[in-house]
Amino acid sequence: MFKEWKDTPGCIVNDVATLQCIPVVFENIVRAALIFAGVVALFFILISGIRLITSSGDPKAIEGARKTLTFAIIGLVIILLSFFIISMIGYITGVDCINSFGFTNCQ
Repeated sequence: MFKEWKDTPGCIVNDVATLQCIPVVFENIVRAALIFAGVVALFFILISGIRLITSSGDPKAIEGARKTLTFAIIGLVIILLSFFIISMIGYITGVDCINSFGFTNCQ
């Protein structure tokens, strides 16, 4: 799932990491952040569903659960929109290497 440093040419020279490793580190951080954000959003969606079911008709509890659900979905949409916006910027400017997580294709 995550990219290894040894898979990038020129990244490690004489067992010492070089600046060629920065895109690999950036790519791994972005992937980990995306996975983490998805898990957190799923967790909040589940929690809000449980709170909604166990609200027993209390309007205040129902409102709180709905707000939690709304904010979790909005957060997930913002995360997905950020990748869409980056892809559109890459398409419009013609810089296709930013569409991949790492910038290994940039010359």
